[in-house]
Amino acid sequence: MGRVQDRCAIVTGGARGMGTAHVRTLVEEGAKVVIADVLVDEGETLADELGARAVFAELDVRKPAQWSSVVEQARDFGGEVSILVNNAGITRFTPLDQITLTDWDEVLDINLTGTFLGIQAVAPSMRAAGGGAIINVSSMGGMMAIHPSWAYTASKWAVRGLTKVAAIDLGAHGIRVNSIHPGYISTPMLAGADERALTADLALPRVGTADEVAQMVLYLAADATYSTGSEFAIDGGIRAGISAGS
Repeated sequence: MGRVQDRCAIVTGGARGMGTAHVRTLVEEGAKVVIADVLVDEGETLADELGARAVFAELDVRKPAQWSSVVEQARDFGGEVSILVNNAGITRFTPLDQITLTDWDEVLDINLTGTFLGIQAVAPSMRAAGGGAIINVSSMGGMMAIHPSWAYTASKWAVRGLTKVAAIDLGAHGIRVNSIHPGYISTPMLAGADERALTADLALPRVGTADEVAQMVLYLAADATYSTGSEFAIDGGIRAGISAGS
């Protein structure tokens, strides 16, 4: 038996990057997973590859009506939802005098409002299931500033606060809500970056893998039964400090 055997999960942004690793890991551990994304071709291809324990659902996380539809599809596919991974997110690196309100709103709408709408949409199903786990993917940018990513940093700090409110609200129903804070992870979001330069001063001087983040997601979904409203960093020690050299 897997660690999340026969539980029903939704993973947003599940068609590529870290989301795909979360989907694969949950499926391998026995869950029935809805891959929720705007990337239809990639999502359907992944679902076909994974077989009977995965299905694709088109989802723009900014749309409440689409959230309702995805939750109903999940319930039909795997029963009441007991795992939600709010993984969908975007970033922008823009100097202060070049940021437009449209850019600002898009980042916050996807990263923050999308996360809130996911919590709101799955809560009734999780109550009916008798409990569950919500894992909100924040960032090291939710624990420290990433410059000049103004909207991204603001949204990921806000996800931390949202996580704590949700943990208090839903804890009596057996629903745990935690945030994870990845650092430099090898995903399309890091494409083109000088990975060696980025990580030279880290305690663990390398880029992390999506599979390593997925193991954190699995732990929070399956095993962390007395953890809620908490932050879990997976960042190579970036906030531990830097070495002054020998």
